Amino acid sequence: MTAASPWWTPHVHADRRPRLMLRNAIAASLRDWFARRDFVEVETAALQVSPGNEAHLAAFAAEVVGPDGARSPLYLHTSPEFACKKLLAAGEQRIFSFGPVYRNRERGPLHHPEFTMLEWYRVGEAYESLMQDCAALLALAATRTGVTRFSFRGRDCDPLASPERLTVADAFSHYSGIDLLATVAADGGTDRDALYAALVRAGLRTAPDDSWADLFSRVMVEKVEPFLGQGRATILCEYPVAEAALARPSPRDPRVAERFELYCCGVELANGFGELTDAGEQRRRFVIEMDEKQRIYGERYPLDEDFLAALAIMPQASGIALGFDRLVMLATGAQKIEDVIWTPVATS
Repeated sequence: MTAASPWWTPHVHADRRPRLMLRNAIAASLRDWFARRDFVEVETAALQVSPGNEAHLAAFAAEVVGPDGARSPLYLHTSPEFACKKLLAAGEQRIFSFGPVYRNRERGPLHHPEFTMLEWYRVGEAYESLMQDCAALLALAATRTGVTRFSFRGRDCDPLASPERLTVADAFSHYSGIDLLATVAADGGTDRDALYAALVRAGLRTAPDDSWADLFSRVMVEKVEPFLGQGRATILCEYPVAEAALARPSPRDPRVAERFELYCCGVELANGFGELTDAGEQRRRFVIEMDEKQRIYGERYPLDEDFLAALAIMPQASGIALGFDRLVMLATGAQKIEDVIWTPVATS
């Protein structure tokens, strides 16, 4: 088999260039959309003390060497979240960050080690306002590229239609027949054995060492996500507190959190929160996540004490991160993420 030509080969670049130019056009339209709503664009440092404290996120490690030769570990950020929240603590009200982030152990049609994240925050506004933002940005991308349908792997979605809103519990019940909240206690604690038994009854594969989080993810991946965002976008909301480490509990039901994800054509595009501002609770959740990371991967990342200090004075806010490259994929009809990245990361 003949090896594929590199992306920089003139004839390959000529084929890729129309989508890349549309990428630029969508980016310009998004920036204009935020500017007209009084958002300030911010640039956050990529090198951070902690890359994030979610169990399954893998970071790129780095090292800073001082003039005296002293060495200190740093990481490329997996999200600008910690830095953006420090800016909210500093007094910013509406901000957005539009730039590269880095995640290790991720490469495939929908994943790339370096990709572009659009992240924005609204101080003093409910997380439902972010849902409205998502609908507007989907329509904006479609209008900018002149399409009326997004398509991916045989699934279609109308980006101009109002998204459906579906709770995680309702999605589990509808697509797998599992009563998810029956396995979640009033304090957010989870019953692993109850969920394990529910998966067995539903005919889903299980393993003796599966945690509650493992079982939750398996149902999501195998039974729920493939059906989301078909016909129109889906806003999947009210995640169990155990699956929302950075979100505040819902005032309606303490078992779930103010977290939602946006899906189109079965593809997750965005992840939004009513932000947790309790520094003590945030520390507790981070420790749980890092204990789980240690159990699974044999490593843990440090806590950003500066971030936790800032969180203690951060105002109530809502924030969201959107995978820009994935949005461009859907808006331009690309079938893999590298088709809409100007210079893909080398494979070796």
